[in-house]
Amino acid sequence: MSLNLSADQVLSTTRAVRKRLDLTRPVPRHLIEECVDLATQAPSGRNRQRWHFLLVTDKTQRAAVTDIYRRAVHIAQGTPLTKNDLRRMNAHGSWPQIADGLHYLYDHIHQVPAIVIPAVEGRTDHATVTEQAGTWGSILPAVWSFMLAARERGLGTVWTTAQAPLEHELAAVLGVPYDDIMLAALIPLAFTIGTDFRPAKRISRDQVLHWNKW
Repeated sequence: MSLNLSADQVLSTTRAVRKRLDLTRPVPRHLIEECVDLATQAPSGRNRQRWHFLLVTDKTQRAAVTDIYRRAVHIAQGTPLTKNDLRRMNAHGSWPQIADGLHYLYDHIHQVPAIVIPAVEGRTDHATVTEQAGTWGSILPAVWSFMLAARERGLGTVWTTAQAPLEHELAAVLGVPYDDIMLAALIPLAFTIGTDFRPAKRISRDQVLHWNKW
C-alpha cells in the first residue's frame, strides 16, 4: 500500500497521530518490515548503525508494555516546563487539542495493534554531551525515517518517551540487556483513520532561523 505522496508532502504531513489511529485493523508484518528496511538507510554516526527496532504485536506482550506505559506517564507528569515550552505548546491554541489526544492515547493504548520500541546500543545516563550527541544523532534519523515510511503507507505514529522512568522494567519485559541497550522511545503504530493530514500551524520561521549568529 502506498499513498504516492511527494517527498515534501510526506515531510509536511507526518503528524503525531493519537486520536486517528485505527484500533480495529491489524498492521501487516510486511509493511512494518518495509518501514524498517527504509529506516536502515538513514545516516548513522560513523556508519555504526547501533540501533534496533523492537515490534510488540503479541496481545500478552502489548498488555504488559501498555501497563508500564500508563504507570510511567504518571511519573513523567512531574517534569517541569520552561516558559518557552509553554509558549510554543499554546501557539495557535493547540495545547488543549494535544492534551485531549494525550488522554485519548492513554485510555486506548492497549488497543493499538503494534508498538514500536526503537533501541540503541550504549547508554547515555552519565555520558558527556559529545557521547549523547553521537548516540541520539544515530537513532533519531533512523526512527524518523521509519515514521515517514509509515506515513507513506497509510500508517500513523507518535514519538513518546513516557516509558523512560520505567525503562528498566520495560527492558526486563522485552528481554533487553538494560546495561548495554537504551530504549529510546515507545511509538504506537496503526493504520490511520483517513489519510488527509495537512501541514500543521507552527511558530514563524523568524523565531527559529538564525543567520551567522544567535
